[in-house]
Amino acid sequence: MTETGYHMSAEEFRKQARQLIDWIVDYHERRVVDLPVLSRVDPGAIRRELPEHAPEQGESFEAMMRDVDEIILPGITHWQSPNFYAYFPANVSYPSILGELLSAGLGVQGMLWSTSPACTELETHVLDWTAELLGLPEPFMSRGSGGGVIQDSASSAALTALLAARERATEYRSNEQGLVEHPHLIAYASTQTHSSVEKDARVIGIGRSHLRAIEVDEDYAMRPDLLEQRIGEDLANGLKPFFVCATVGTTSSNAMDPLRAIGRICREHGIWLHVDAAMSGTAAICPEFRSLLDGVELADSFAFNPHKWMFTNFDCDCFFVSDRAALIRTLSILPEYLRNRATEAGAVIDYRDWHVPLGRRFRALKLWFVLRHYGAEGLRHHIRRHIALAQAFASWVEADERFELVAPVPLNLVCFRLHGGDRKNEILLDRINQDGRLMMSHTRLNGQYVLRFCVGQTHTEERHVAEAWRVIRDVTAEIPDVVS
Repeated sequence: MTETGYHMSAEEFRKQARQLIDWIVDYHERRVVDLPVLSRVDPGAIRRELPEHAPEQGESFEAMMRDVDEIILPGITHWQSPNFYAYFPANVSYPSILGELLSAGLGVQGMLWSTSPACTELETHVLDWTAELLGLPEPFMSRGSGGGVIQDSASSAALTALLAARERATEYRSNEQGLVEHPHLIAYASTQTHSSVEKDARVIGIGRSHLRAIEVDEDYAMRPDLLEQRIGEDLANGLKPFFVCATVGTTSSNAMDPLRAIGRICREHGIWLHVDAAMSGTAAICPEFRSLLDGVELADSFAFNPHKWMFTNFDCDCFFVSDRAALIRTLSILPEYLRNRATEAGAVIDYRDWHVPLGRRFRALKLWFVLRHYGAEGLRHHIRRHIALAQAFASWVEADERFELVAPVPLNLVCFRLHGGDRKNEILLDRINQDGRLMMSHTRLNGQYVLRFCVGQTHTEERHVAEAWRVIRDVTAEIPDVVS
């Protein structure tokens, strides 16, 4: 036993913390740009390098970091590389990392206002700041009828919205009775809506068959006319439409559902409208892109992820509701061991009633740090820069007769493909990702294999995008024309 009772001493912590910060800075500023973006390890390779059992005696921090370099780092796909263009951004920043470190250091469990008032009140305030930056309407702010809360992901936000919509549609009976007495609930989303909505429909108990997939137009946006038609058919068959998910920036192609038209239909039929703007919602910080949210005042809930495109590390989803009473009534449970004067007086927000988990971290710190460091001006600068880089890349694709754009490019995602069939595009993507100098991902649109190039990482500059285009062209030239 050591003098500190097996704990790391304060002096040792200071020393190792400084070294860890140096390691992180070195990783971001020097190492990551030269590492293969996609991890090249085989399945099971990391576990084979790890001891079968936990150590009996404690080990040094130096030994831990040696294993990070030798075992863990080869198994990392480098989302923070400026050459990462796959899926969606997951950009971090130094202010966000410091906020996360401070949250860990404080060790707050923020389930109730009383368990750390600052955890709750800072979150409420920062979410109001964020709503204002996006131009969200008054009801989505705490001074209105609703407010915001930090969820772990847009998937959880959609789940929470579905639960509240279900309860409102059943006059708050399904929490008590289950769905046996309410078997006719129907939800709607487009064929391009994120897959998490289908999973959420399963979780809340309505089942996949009660989630209608509405067809999209030539730009992959939901067709309001078909939504209205399907709602009418379901009503005629004695069913109860209760939830619609509209998307601002679909995952596959960044398609923009027409919120105003969808919102009017939902208002007419008393249906809960949830808006999923996971990545693209960040663009609304720039006034010139705020038209993407036209009609959002007709929504009951709205979610976007600062942990995608706003320099705030995972996990941080901002979820707003226009009527917090519906949410609280859906999710509030108050056992004796959580009772306290502040809660019972009704004078505070208890965020445990705003999502499924009871426990919650002090996530607002990192978002607060990001907003204060960059300011609206800094965030707008980087959003505009990323969009400009994506637009430049799209213009290069259009100018090359070997390629075609397959979807509109409203913001920072370019969907394109090589002429010559799916197999050629599969080979191209595989060779690019195995090459290691950049990473992209794919989707299918209209049944075709499509390449996705998404710009949004913290340190991506014009030179990185230009080099990526050069690599894509060079690898393309190596693919035989006979492949189809």
